[in-house]
Amino acid sequence: MKIAVLFPGQGSQYIGMSQAFIENDPECAALMALAEDVCELPLTALCVEGPMEELTRSVNLQPAITATNMVCWQALRSALPADAEVAYFAGHSLGEYAALYAAGVLGAEETLRLVAKRGALMDREGQLHPGGMRAVLGLDIGTIEQIVDAYVGEGCVTVANHNTPQQIVISGTVAALDAVDPALVEAGGKVIALNVSSGNHSPLVADAVPDFSAFMADIKFSTPVQPVLFNVSAAEEKDGEIMKGMMASQIASRVRWCEIIEKMLADGVDTFIEVGPKTVLKGMMRKIVPRGVKVLSLQVDSPETLQACLAKLEA
Repeated sequence: MKIAVLFPGQGSQYIGMSQAFIENDPECAALMALAEDVCELPLTALCVEGPMEELTRSVNLQPAITATNMVCWQALRSALPADAEVAYFAGHSLGEYAALYAAGVLGAEETLRLVAKRGALMDREGQLHPGGMRAVLGLDIGTIEQIVDAYVGEGCVTVANHNTPQQIVISGTVAALDAVDPALVEAGGKVIALNVSSGNHSPLVADAVPDFSAFMADIKFSTPVQPVLFNVSAAEEKDGEIMKGMMASQIASRVRWCEIIEKMLADGVDTFIEVGPKTVLKGMMRKIVPRGVKVLSLQVDSPETLQACLAKLEA
């Protein structure tokens, strides 16, 4: 068994996330309390009670999801059998911070400081440079890149997330997104507008990159205890300063999730555990794994799903 642990990002949130762990596990409760202190936000109330419109603001959501991911990892790590070693860590966009924490690159406080700042900067850019994001289904990355690259009008549009072979997210100004929609549909794609008001992973949020880079200057990035495959490169990195640069540029760069999972599969990973709210990454996994290839895809976000995960690992 070769295990990869994956952490979800924005879009996986729900009211009640992390509640059972923090109510029943003192270490999980202490971790959430630390998150509240570091981020200076009522994260427990936001996660457990909402309301959803407050939870989903970037300035609140990024710390809330990261804290939830960290709490879920705390619970799983404590319960894993001694012989269950993790071969890889990765996180989808925001989820990459929990992956760095799990891999020993960042301490808990540093992880939380970073996501609080990242959320505030991206919230600022979303207000200064409004935009949108749209999922495109049924077209491969090459076809979408061709259509997007051909756009020459006002504003910008770019590929933001390469999630699966035929689920790609584009990002940019609303005018540019509207302009490329007909070509995507004509090529056989289905375009779905996402419920966001900012163009993440695009030039619209690029002004956050230098500010975030400066904020990271005094934060130490240690060598990962196990490999982390990074969003911007779909590759491993060990140098702390290079990792800092990658995490800054990640804000405005493409998420290469499909490539990350394909690399893990090529290296023999056969067990994937999604650690954090919902099962978005499990859903993507079903569309990435080639037909005929058998993998175990698990998820942990509650005591019940933790026990189900452990039972599968021990089977």
